Amino acid sequence: MNWTITFYSRRVEEETLALPPGILANFLRTAELIEEFGPDLGRPHTAPLGKGLFEIRAKGKEGIARSIFCTVKGQEIVILLTAIKKTNALPKRLMETAQKRMKEVQDND
Repeated sequence: MNWTITFYSRRVEEETLALPPGILANFLRTAELIEEFGPDLGRPHTAPLGKGLFEIRAKGKEGIARSIFCTVKGQEIVILLTAIKKTNALPKRLMETAQKRMKEVQDND
């Protein structure tokens, strides 16, 4: 395993791990693929959002969740937030939160 996945905070980790079982299983499988092959898996697993942000697209019978992440030093990715997808577009508020958190983790590098 070449890549490491961490979470922005304990709260983000808890929110991610509290996803419905089917979605969580898909998220965990995608996380394993990222650790082995890196974050550039492409759709349907990951997708670029622009400005240094990317998403893990986790699907299950319960719906779809998105976990927004960025890369930091070396081969570490940080999950900045996780949300259940309710619309096609990511709400502006979530994008702003993710960009703010990305700046924090990259500045603390």
